[in-house]
Amino acid sequence: MKITLNRINDDFLFECTNSQGNSILLDNTSQPGAKGVSPMESVLMAVAGCSGIDVVAILKKQRQEITGFKAEVEGERVPVDDAKPFKSVKVRFLLEGNIDPKKALKAAELSFEKYCSVSKTLEPNVEIGYEVLVNGEKI
Repeated sequence: MKITLNRINDDFLFECTNSQGNSILLDNTSQPGAKGVSPMESVLMAVAGCSGIDVVAILKKQRQEITGFKAEVEGERVPVDDAKPFKSVKVRFLLEGNIDPKKALKAAELSFEKYCSVSKTLEPNVEIGYEVLVNGEKI
């Protein structure tokens, strides 16, 4: 796996591109007019994407009808020397459709305990939590 980062303006805007040519913009969001996401926001996005792919894949294999899927991710940061790494990350899955709530909860559990490489990478130093709502009902 390899990405390329290219600076695309005179400040802090970077384009990160993967080997298939897909890209995202990273920027210093503490500056006015930022045109990309911060690197730390991209970490939260990676957790959401990785676990989201897992949950959808597991539920599709179980023939669950997903008509809506959303994930909200919040990260709490703490000062460590001059950096501010994440102390904890919480993911909230909001699913809609003809979905067995127990299967949805099990899919999330499998993602975080077994499959999600991003959360597994963070796990030794970051507390990862999650909750699942199906059709507006918390499980």
